[in-house]
Amino acid sequence: MATSAQDTLQSRFLSPAARQRKAQLIEQLASMLGSRLSTGEAVREQHGHGEASGRTYPPDAVVWPESTEEVSRIVAACAQHEVPVIAFGAGTSLEGHVSAPYGGICLDLSRMNQVLDVRADDADCVVQPGVTREQLNAYLRDTGLFFPVDPGANASIGGMVSTRASGTTTIRYGAMTRNVLALQVVLADGRIVRIGTRAAKSSTGYDLVRLLVGAEGTLGIITEITLRLYGIPEAMTAATCVFPDLQGAVDTVVEIIQSGVSVARMEFLDEHQIRACNRYSQMNLPEQPTLFLEFHGTADSIDGQTTRAEEIARSHGGAGFQWAAAQEERTRLWKARHSAYFAVRAYRPGCDCLIADVCVPISHLAAAVAAARADIDAAGLLAMIVGHVGDGNFHVMFMLDPAVPSEKERADRVYDAMIDRALQAGGTCTGEHGIGLGKRRKLVQEYGGEVVGLMHSIKAAWDPQGILNPGKIFLEDGR
Repeated sequence: MATSAQDTLQSRFLSPAARQRKAQLIEQLASMLGSRLSTGEAVREQHGHGEASGRTYPPDAVVWPESTEEVSRIVAACAQHEVPVIAFGAGTSLEGHVSAPYGGICLDLSRMNQVLDVRADDADCVVQPGVTREQLNAYLRDTGLFFPVDPGANASIGGMVSTRASGTTTIRYGAMTRNVLALQVVLADGRIVRIGTRAAKSSTGYDLVRLLVGAEGTLGIITEITLRLYGIPEAMTAATCVFPDLQGAVDTVVEIIQSGVSVARMEFLDEHQIRACNRYSQMNLPEQPTLFLEFHGTADSIDGQTTRAEEIARSHGGAGFQWAAAQEERTRLWKARHSAYFAVRAYRPGCDCLIADVCVPISHLAAAVAAARADIDAAGLLAMIVGHVGDGNFHVMFMLDPAVPSEKERADRVYDAMIDRALQAGGTCTGEHGIGLGKRRKLVQEYGGEVVGLMHSIKAAWDPQGILNPGKIFLEDGR
């Protein structure tokens, strides 16, 4: 990679010579893929942004491979012509991961959506990257197993690996980092490699699987994933509990964790978010700071866990418990939580939604959330707070009027302050959304130039031409 911030990726991928190479490549790929290549403007626009990433950067063409071998041939052709290649799953990422700021070829992997193998005795499975989370669990239903990582969106498994996804169940089952055993990957020159094993553990050399989990498509194109599965619990019970203030809710979270209560989900919604959810999901929850809880286990063990959790919550002012053991009621409850983003969009129609994401040590959570709320109110902004509070991760969803640019400026200042406080507390600028385009400078702020330089040296070794998802994670000068 070149070192000038202005003429590195720009000159390489957007120069007249680069445009000519792209045209030659598209002609070559069209002869290979036929109707599975599109240069239509609408299709390109659709693939030029994620769920809430702001500006659209369309690719020059979109292709739909159907096998690892096709991915290999496409990537090898891109390498030959020095053209960017960007993997695309369900398009639900939030930091511009799937956009194409330097054009290139978008690899839409949605047709590689087969569950290839399920080994119930070993509690693992092999899937293609286009398989979605809900599709996988529907397929597994009769096996007595399930895949627990739940970011809310019906994301593709390949995208979840690439962004190191987590979500509502992380407190019990862990994030993607814990649950990916092995990968098949197409490298930047088109070679196909397999990394990892199905063994429960290994001490053989560098852990390349963990390196690829969260690499955001900058080191290789994932074409097969071996996942850890879990037995479907005998019993599940969900509950909501309201609090007079934020502090009581967070103190409850901390004590539940410290007490050893085995909770599977523990989510926080502030009163503003509850109001939006009530309106959107037609619920009647009290409009107060609220915890959503879920417990997994045997019927006997759950009784004890829920009793202890309720005692702890009441000691911190919790009240208004609503329990849901039936699947239909639990599904309705969690559907409202997962619809929080859409509830926000509906609450202020036509708004732009900026979703902030930080993660702090649990002891700093109450102060971080309270400070964020105070900053939001002082800035005169409309925003809701939700969080996977069991692991210290919370989000602020700013609803911004696109006709009032100062709202975005104020939201950015609030978000910057959130990140500053998170880093001062020993936390991180992103608990689960990743870096993408949006947080490249924050990565440098968090780790410093020397550490980010080490990361970039890995990128340069795996992708010396810089064609894999260029512009993501690192600033143009490689810092």
